[in-house]
Amino acid sequence: MRSLLKSGIRRISGTEDSSTQSTPTLPSGNKDATVIAIAAQKGGVGKTTTSVNLASALARFHDLKVLLVDVDPQGHVYTAIKKQVHAGGGALSSILTDERGGREVMEISAETMVENLHVTPCDPRLAGTEDLLGTRIGKEFILRDSLRTTRTHYDVIIIDCPPNLGNLTVNALVAADLVLVPCDPSPLAVNGVDALIGTVSTIANRLNPNIDILGLLLTRVDGRNITLNEAVRNQLEAAYGEVLLPVQIGINNSLSKAQHAGFDVFEHDPTCRGAQNYEALSGIVAEHLKQL
Repeated sequence: MRSLLKSGIRRISGTEDSSTQSTPTLPSGNKDATVIAIAAQKGGVGKTTTSVNLASALARFHDLKVLLVDVDPQGHVYTAIKKQVHAGGGALSSILTDERGGREVMEISAETMVENLHVTPCDPRLAGTEDLLGTRIGKEFILRDSLRTTRTHYDVIIIDCPPNLGNLTVNALVAADLVLVPCDPSPLAVNGVDALIGTVSTIANRLNPNIDILGLLLTRVDGRNITLNEAVRNQLEAAYGEVLLPVQIGINNSLSKAQHAGFDVFEHDPTCRGAQNYEALSGIVAEHLKQL
């Protein structure tokens, strides 16, 4: 019976004729990337700004080969650095919805003007992928499996997650080694941190025991609101202690102007406060990676 079952599976999946059905296997590299998911349940907290500028800073200042994966259907990563992305690449949705499996994210990545920084192009079809993933067996592991060989070609893979806890975000968290959580000093953002940390804890218990919190990053901090800033920082420190990172990202017009122009902040205004903040963040992250 077992042999008949296996024979039937081969016919259904089309694996009997490997010359026409097999997916090309990419050669493995000699690296072992750390995968960092940048996630926030609330939008507008600087999640994509952090993804783009942290990825660029790690490539620029720490000589790391970085892949920036955009799993947000809004495609804000590409919008933020569109003038720096070379032509090429493909749709991430085609990788995640390929039922034959075996395809790798690096197949659809594009190079950028920043040496050692690659990105996945904008893909609005990811909105439909969110629903399709819900019908797949083992849906939580699809992105992780699509990074298996890709990881051997990069030092760091940064995943920019959607601002929700849907299937795409769960896929990113299951694939991740570390999670960086941006949070602006507002009650809604702080509540979102609690929900996200709870989700990460559940995933650690059930799907990805290797995941850990890289840190909580205060973003969009207005230096004029000293009382509010201190209250939020104290609240986060009381709840999460040393997980709150010592660097914070202040409100800086150059960050918004850089995105509007389609460049990372280091290309647009390398001496601005936003550039200094993200370079400092990259130093903390790079040092953490050395200790893994």
